[in-house]
Amino acid sequence: MRIDCQSHVFPQEYIDVLAQNPVPPNIHQDADSYLITYGDIQSFRLLPEVYTEQQKLSAMDESRIDISLVSTNIPGPCMLVPELSVAGAKAVNNFIAELTRKHPDRLAGLASIPWNLPEEAIREMTRAKTDLGFCGSMLYSHIGGRPVDDPDFEPIYAHAATLDMPVVLHPTVPTWGEKIMEHSMIPMIGFQIDTSFALLRLILSGVLERNPSLRIVIPHAGGVLPYMMGRINHQTEVLGRARDSITQPVSMYMKDVYLDTVSPSQQALEYAYEFSGSDRLLFGSDHPWVSPQIFVEIIDEMKISELDKEKIYYQNAKSLFGVG
Repeated sequence: MRIDCQSHVFPQEYIDVLAQNPVPPNIHQDADSYLITYGDIQSFRLLPEVYTEQQKLSAMDESRIDISLVSTNIPGPCMLVPELSVAGAKAVNNFIAELTRKHPDRLAGLASIPWNLPEEAIREMTRAKTDLGFCGSMLYSHIGGRPVDDPDFEPIYAHAATLDMPVVLHPTVPTWGEKIMEHSMIPMIGFQIDTSFALLRLILSGVLERNPSLRIVIPHAGGVLPYMMGRINHQTEVLGRARDSITQPVSMYMKDVYLDTVSPSQQALEYAYEFSGSDRLLFGSDHPWVSPQIFVEIIDEMKISELDKEKIYYQNAKSLFGVG
């Protein structure tokens, strides 16, 4: 069995909401595609045909994926002006709910949440869990330019923990993106660094300390955090920096965080496996941006036990998200 924990859709209904956003990010139709722009800093070409329901299921069949957890990628609704954030979240979630109703054995939903409006975010998270049957929610590396550890968002984390709703981090264009806008460095490495900052904020600010049952997924094999954990621990444990809100080394909090496999390198995934252990690594593809078959071939070649491959492919996702 295989469960893909990072797979994306982009509903036309959400495109219609995004088209009304008066400030970046914006979307513009161009012949048979769309261009999503973040001012002059970054743009992405959106091809609707790669996001179709049939294309999703066909890609899953080709890589023998039984279930995909589907979400929208970027921009998330919390990046829109407040007047559109709730409508954007509902457009995405209603679309995904319809997909999961049509294919209950193949697709499950990760909710879009209007994090920039905490009361509305809690309401939509509850609706996604209790009414739509979603198994997790998305969190972007910043919330409309505000850091993820802003105290205004603490009630949302507490609510996610109460609902037993895993929170899945996903990158977005960094607030500092203009510093690396050349050479396609934002999607190349900026995304992974920004999600690393986001998780580090959740740890150092005490969000995970205060909400010990909150379950977090960081994509892209943990970003830069696994590789730099020795330095991070040295900063907090030896130099005594950033210890005000935590009682353990950062590496101890990381033991409860899940990583996904979206880094197409056997060397990287073997290190992620060594870092996180077999119980905290999730199969993910980032489809349609990356072919799932790339990760299937890498995982199959990893020099680990078949039992641990089963954990990565589906058992960990089954335990975390309650699917399969």
